[in-house]
Amino acid sequence: MEKVVLGLSGGVDSAVAAALLIKRGFEVHGAFLDIGVTPPEDAALVAKTLGIDFNIIDIRAELEEKVCKPFTDAYLRGRTPNPCVICNPTVKFPSLLREADRLGAEYVATGHYARVTRDEAGRWQLRAAPCDKDQSYMLARLGQDVLSRAIFPLGEYTKDEVRAEAANFGLPVAAKSDSMEICFIPDNDHGKFIRSRCADTPPGDFISPDGKVLGQHRGIQYYTIGQRRGLGVSLGHRMFVSAISPEDNTVTLSDLDELFTDKTSVNELNWVSIPPQTDSFRAEVKVRHSRVAYCAEIIPQEGKAEIMFDEKLRRPAKGQLAVFYRGDLLLGCGTII
Repeated sequence: MEKVVLGLSGGVDSAVAAALLIKRGFEVHGAFLDIGVTPPEDAALVAKTLGIDFNIIDIRAELEEKVCKPFTDAYLRGRTPNPCVICNPTVKFPSLLREADRLGAEYVATGHYARVTRDEAGRWQLRAAPCDKDQSYMLARLGQDVLSRAIFPLGEYTKDEVRAEAANFGLPVAAKSDSMEICFIPDNDHGKFIRSRCADTPPGDFISPDGKVLGQHRGIQYYTIGQRRGLGVSLGHRMFVSAISPEDNTVTLSDLDELFTDKTSVNELNWVSIPPQTDSFRAEVKVRHSRVAYCAEIIPQEGKAEIMFDEKLRRPAKGQLAVFYRGDLLLGCGTII
């Protein structure tokens, strides 16, 4: 019987993933990745219900070093990183793989909505799940070493189908609500989280695109590109954050029509389902974790790429991931600069 180590969070998705793997004939070992925020009781109860091995792995130090600190530093540089995108290749999957190696397991699994296939040349490919819950974007920084050992049992399911399966399997978390927050910021208050970890950034000026002072901001960590709520300044009409400048501690506010662009640049390229590209190619590009993708020309350069969109879109936030797709095939990605 083949062994698999499953990241068991205590939520409905990973619980159903465990049940499906058992149904497929795997020997499943549940691993709760402990970050000191969510207690392991629900995950342990799922493991007990299914009769599988269960271990708690403390990843707090690793998460701090590789995710929380870089997340904080990025916000203080006026960037808007996606911590899940950082965590998956640097903490979550390495932790599961180490546990798999310890137990002599060939595979690791999670409750992500995504799929893995292999092409004729033997390259592992990451594909979007055919449902609204697709999470391939969050996995876009994984490499061949991880994909070759990864199983995503929910890749062909919708969320409603997963909840139905949870009830059919008699899982104790079948009715548990989804968690939408960043796991280490359960109240979703980024500014408070950053303030608790470092000296509060000083107030500064809101400015117009031509440099006119429009008011005072609270500190740059409280803002992100495209934001219009919670600005704390009344200008008589809707204004949006269009730029954040740590160098002079200013936040630029613009009208909506000034927030649009038809190009962006990325670095830190990761080629997933295809080999590294040197020639321009067409793709659909997601510039944030959403269902919306934009047709574009990708122009690889030395260590980065230019993305030329077919239409104008809201300016992507620096630090977010731009992910390249061809249909459901995730080609690669880069960090927006």
